Amino acid sequence: MPTTATAAKNAKGAGKAAAYTELLARLRAGATLGAAGSVLSWDQETRMPPKAAEHRAEQLSMIARLVHERMTDPALGELIEKCEADASLTGDPVESANLREIRRDYDRARKLPTELVSEMSETNSRAMEAWKAARKKSDFSMFLPWLEKQVALNLRKAECYGAPAGGELYDALMEDYEPGMTAKQVDAVFTPLRAALAPMIEQVAGARKKPDNAVNTVKAPLDRQIEFNKLIAARVGYDFDAGELAVSTHPFSSSIGIGDVRMTTRYAEDHIPEAVSTTLHESGHSLYEQGLPREERFGQPLAEAVSLGIHESQSRLWENQVGRSPEFWTWALPEANRIFDGAFKKFTPDDVSAAMNAVKPWFIRVESDEATYNLHIMLRFDFERALIRGDMKPKDLPGAWNERMKKDLGLDVPDDARGCLQDVHWSMGSIGYFPTYTLGTLYAAQMWETIRKAIPDLDQRQAKGDFAPLLAWLRENVHAHGRRFTAPELCERLTGNPLSHKPFMSYMEAKLAPIYGL
Repeated sequence: MPTTATAAKNAKGAGKAAAYTELLARLRAGATLGAAGSVLSWDQETRMPPKAAEHRAEQLSMIARLVHERMTDPALGELIEKCEADASLTGDPVESANLREIRRDYDRARKLPTELVSEMSETNSRAMEAWKAARKKSDFSMFLPWLEKQVALNLRKAECYGAPAGGELYDALMEDYEPGMTAKQVDAVFTPLRAALAPMIEQVAGARKKPDNAVNTVKAPLDRQIEFNKLIAARVGYDFDAGELAVSTHPFSSSIGIGDVRMTTRYAEDHIPEAVSTTLHESGHSLYEQGLPREERFGQPLAEAVSLGIHESQSRLWENQVGRSPEFWTWALPEANRIFDGAFKKFTPDDVSAAMNAVKPWFIRVESDEATYNLHIMLRFDFERALIRGDMKPKDLPGAWNERMKKDLGLDVPDDARGCLQDVHWSMGSIGYFPTYTLGTLYAAQMWETIRKAIPDLDQRQAKGDFAPLLAWLRENVHAHGRRFTAPELCERLTGNPLSHKPFMSYMEAKLAPIYGL
């Protein structure tokens, strides 16, 4: 029979364990409510009838309010405090990391008034519908009032958070997407990347040898393309019993809840490889979400992606390192000929890969090659910072956009739809998101170097359509950790080095040299 002192100690320990159990239950309940909002958002972007837009905005606003109230409840804070005093939790590296991130989320959410959260959610829903209409008509003036409101709301949000020491308000917004990253740190990565990209793009432009673009002009009915893209998504590991592939104006991946990760793509009858790239990109996002430990930890930070930069590393890796390679097309080309009745029979895997890797400045970010793509991101990053600083007014965006596109890519933007209206992000209020695309590109290239060493026969396996070893490596080394490590920590843990532009440049130079005879 235990002594009185031992019994008291056990009772105290049981109380702390009970606090953690209740804390996790509350987080799960909040996440479950948020999942209902995710279903409504998915529906809005895929199937919702236009006349439902007004009421959908109210629905999403109400859910956002309810979730925020739950996740900022003082009682939640009291539970966190009890758990932080429990040595059995703080001494466990996994649960300690979970608790650390729970505290971060709670403290950050408490800085935002519920009314602001509700207003931003409603505005996001309404602004998205306005953006769709404006983009369809290529009329920026239709979207301008909503962009002005989104910038104002994001500025209020940033002010609630407060700028970090020595930083700027834009940093506070970036924190939602790439925790710990500042605009100065992004500049420190982007500046040498731009300096390295410029001569490479110029060298390619002057090369005598050019890839044949014919493979990008093959036409095929959309139903066959859907079949082909579903085959590819399933082959790389996407579980269709836990998701679906639909169509939307701007492709995206959405994690609804346990066993429910959905994605969209888009098709063009005369550009089949573009849809393949888009599907692989969204598959990368979805594979990450399907690989997180959701069943046992739904609602907890350890069941969530560490950052959008790491998230983008997964999508960019499958889209580019895998999907643009001749090894991938060694497997995929026979499947394409089977589904498209021999439409690609005159092409080799090298032909398809070369065409998909052609460097050609283009208006549309998501249709751009790997080299010029990053210039699109740098443009958006600079403009977002300027809008939050007040150095640029929303009404000046089209002119500034067109001028920058001419300077950076030598292109004369023909209309707003192919200019400043092409992306959905600002209509969703996602200011601070764009830098993560290039950060993800760099993370992917750095991981790829490590992966190739870890899986020596990777090329041979991909040529046979065997992507299981690659997915298994990502599951074990990236997906399984959730937010246990920060993005910089994860990068060094996997690659042995901090994030750098150099692995990406080495990867690009090795890829482009044979294509352009450099």
